[in-house]
Amino acid sequence: MAFFSVLAAVALEHLRPLRQPLPYYQHYRRLTHWLERRFNAGEFSHGAIAWALAALPLLAGVWLVFVLLDGISPIFGWLWNVAVLYFTLGFKYFSTIAEQIARLLRAGDIEDARARLDAWRGGDASQFSVDELVRVTVEQVMAASHRQMFGVLFWFVLLSSLGPVGAVLFRIASILARRWENATGQFGGFSRRAFHAINWLPARLTALTYAIAGNFEDATYCWRTQASAWPEPEEGVVLAAGAGAMGILLGQGVNVGGETVWRPELGTGQAPEADCIDSAVSMIWRGLAIWLAAGLLVVIAGWTS
Repeated sequence: MAFFSVLAAVALEHLRPLRQPLPYYQHYRRLTHWLERRFNAGEFSHGAIAWALAALPLLAGVWLVFVLLDGISPIFGWLWNVAVLYFTLGFKYFSTIAEQIARLLRAGDIEDARARLDAWRGGDASQFSVDELVRVTVEQVMAASHRQMFGVLFWFVLLSSLGPVGAVLFRIASILARRWENATGQFGGFSRRAFHAINWLPARLTALTYAIAGNFEDATYCWRTQASAWPEPEEGVVLAAGAGAMGILLGQGVNVGGETVWRPELGTGQAPEADCIDSAVSMIWRGLAIWLAAGLLVVIAGWTS
């Protein structure tokens, strides 16, 4: 059932991609802000309590609905899996933005490309050069493919006996780690550690997927030698492997507020061009095809055993 849930949700998300802003994410963001204001006294334990309150009731509710629907009919349980998985995915939306930025850059419309990237990443891209726009867009689309697709699918399949709990767990952990990243004191420490633990294995599977879909030798070399220098270790694994698989250079300096902000260099080869954004999206879809093919082989093996 897990494979067919994934297949249906991916197909639905591809045909009818989610549009921003998503009302339920907006409501959840307000909840996280309220919890931070209510519980943040700068202590690690306070962050752990807030994380539990933000995550456990929702996970329990998702599981309970699955049990009730599956008890009525396995078809209803399957439909619940597909629905929740569809609303926790979202890579098609971000890949579309990346492709739009690539088209704007090829057309020479740098200002609109900056505005699209700025709205997407939530940072200042107003003074990015064309080279910086391309590099950061490729980084964003690779990171989004993991957070919005591969990581979600991994945990959904791993915890498929609990319905769509795994998909919701990964998205909640990802959201809380981002929302409370800059919280005062040690409040955000638990959310970062929780996501690190939850994200450790799927990040490496995503990196392996990029290696298989691209240049395997360069991807694994960059993964081994460069990933640890990135500020977020698991994101560094994904980006280093992706850059190596494509034979391009990511990271390096970007112009923020008139000052150069340096990031570690990832990858090998030459600086990417606008067409590399489309190439990155294509590599990610090839990676998804690899996952689906592997899942189909597992299903067929189960039928024939």
